[in-house]
Amino acid sequence: MVSRLRVRVPVSHGFPPICGEHARVLILGSLPGQASLAARQYYAQPQNAFWRIMGELFGAGPDLPYVERLVTLRERGVAVWDVLASGRRPGSLDSAIELASASPNDFQPFFDAQPGIRRICFNGSKAAELYRRLVLPGLREETRRLERLTLPSTSPAHAARSFAQKLELWRAALEDVL
Repeated sequence: MVSRLRVRVPVSHGFPPICGEHARVLILGSLPGQASLAARQYYAQPQNAFWRIMGELFGAGPDLPYVERLVTLRERGVAVWDVLASGRRPGSLDSAIELASASPNDFQPFFDAQPGIRRICFNGSKAAELYRRLVLPGLREETRRLERLTLPSTSPAHAARSFAQKLELWRAALEDVL
């Protein structure tokens, strides 16, 4: 008889938000992947298109040091965070996030401190789903009315669209912030 050992995946913990005092848009991912956790940086996986897109739209591309990218986004009114503060995820795929272990970030105080945010852009459908299920019910009515857009994931696992297609969809969603 072959026994299968079940390995318990440790809980991953996210990062604090990237946010300046004049944020107008919040980009939300789900939970940092393994490369990001190891580097302690948002979207550190080299094939992830996030920083390439931020470079095209805001001048915060991967050619800049990470700290300078964050400064550039803050100056342009762009905040970045994740829906989840913590959760278990074997690997880096959003589909592998164990919902039972998912703990969302505390969004209402964040939105109270950032009254200029008018739009939330989700980096992929999993982030949008997690926000809708775990965050939205606990928000005040006026916060629930913030505009929400789901954009194609910048993850290399989501290759249904080319970089150019993703860039154009992101540009359309963020053009009034540019």
